[in-house]
Amino acid sequence: MSLFRFIAVLGAAVWLCAFSAPAAKSDPVATAPEAVHVTAYPPFYLRHSSADGQTVESTVLYPLFYYRSYGPNYEWSFFKLINHFGRKDGEPVTAATNEQDLDVWPFYFSGVVAGDPASTYHAFFPVAGSIPHRFLRDRITWVIWPLYLRTEKDGAITTSTPWPILHWTRGTTRGFALWPVYGWEDRPGVIHRDFYLWPLGWKNLVQPAPDAPAGTGPTHQIGLLPFYTSERGPGLVNQNYLWPFFGYTDRTTPRPYHETRYFWPFSVQGRGDHYVDRWGPFYTHSIAKGFDKTWVVWPFWRKLRWTDDGVAQTKRQLFYFAYWSLEQRSVANPNAAPAYKTHYWPLLSVWDNGAGHRQWQFPSPLEVFFPNNDDMRRSWNPLFALVRHDQRAAGNARTSVLWGAIAWESGASGHLAEDSVGSRAAVAGRARETRVTFFGGLIGWSRRPSGRGWRLFALEFAPKSDTLSARSRQ
Repeated sequence: MSLFRFIAVLGAAVWLCAFSAPAAKSDPVATAPEAVHVTAYPPFYLRHSSADGQTVESTVLYPLFYYRSYGPNYEWSFFKLINHFGRKDGEPVTAATNEQDLDVWPFYFSGVVAGDPASTYHAFFPVAGSIPHRFLRDRITWVIWPLYLRTEKDGAITTSTPWPILHWTRGTTRGFALWPVYGWEDRPGVIHRDFYLWPLGWKNLVQPAPDAPAGTGPTHQIGLLPFYTSERGPGLVNQNYLWPFFGYTDRTTPRPYHETRYFWPFSVQGRGDHYVDRWGPFYTHSIAKGFDKTWVVWPFWRKLRWTDDGVAQTKRQLFYFAYWSLEQRSVANPNAAPAYKTHYWPLLSVWDNGAGHRQWQFPSPLEVFFPNNDDMRRSWNPLFALVRHDQRAAGNARTSVLWGAIAWESGASGHLAEDSVGSRAAVAGRARETRVTFFGGLIGWSRRPSGRGWRLFALEFAPKSDTLSARSRQ
């Protein structure tokens, strides 16, 4: 074989190792297990399938394209600009499957509702259209936007010609505005608003909530920026001078709280139902709604502590992402080993679920930015996996180099798993073994109780899809 052909074959083998390597990593705390088969050729293609072989989700060059299945429904998206949601072929029309949408942002929006022609629409922006029950409105209608726009919400109908200069409201709310000079809005029993030279001046009268005690008075809000703002109501006084720099808040109900602001946001002191002590940018400590947060020389160092579902969590960050660490401990069993996830950006990411499963990868430039985006992690992390280590349990570990082109591992009976070209295959019923493989498992050296030597491992493994638990998808 010529040198050129040898290099071409070697390059193809390394490419297959790199782009078919398993893309998942585990979060420290496990969730309820759910068997999902994953076939991956990162970053080009990623497919999740159910135990019966049905496609649950597939992506192509994520986030360029994805497809997702939701029982009888499905959706697909092209870079979140062209989006479609609909009913699968052969599924009956029900309340959950009677609507199909297609959006081509920002020019075309459509929805077809079976048996409800009044809710079916095809809208072309900015030419003309009428869309029901979207964009936080009951209906939005436009003609040659911004020349004409009409919105409906909770019985209030606002018409603008042109938007946003001139508009008036009728129905459950009444109002008029010649923006930005002057405008008013009145929703009886809820609020009355006036503005002058928006956003410089305003005057609002807010009525008490329906569940407020009988006899509770309204709240008065006024503002004349940048000189003064005030909010006064039952048990509340909130005033600012040279807004937003200087001011104070006094609240007695429903929970007492006092706050003083000197050159906000740098100096703030608050005591009561929550605690704030800020001397920015040097030091900040706050405790509110169960979150204990500390900043030192912002944005140099941040520490955050909270408890969620019986798990005490501590997050530490240096410059947001240069160092990022999350530690999780059981509140009910504080002596149990903690779980943790740590990033030393962009060099190293380390995972430990506290129960013997440990992983690390070098380098790892993306993981810290997408901690909750499984598709991004699975599609792009393998491209940077020059070295990756996975220890499922004591004595069962695998380390790969150059995207899996070279790997060595050890495992006991029923636990050994290995990446082959294009898939992962598991071997059950094998005695303890140590092996070093090349080119994603095509060939390698192994040591077994029966002997040691070089072998063609490609002949031993039956390819099948990677099986991941829900924990690996966090």
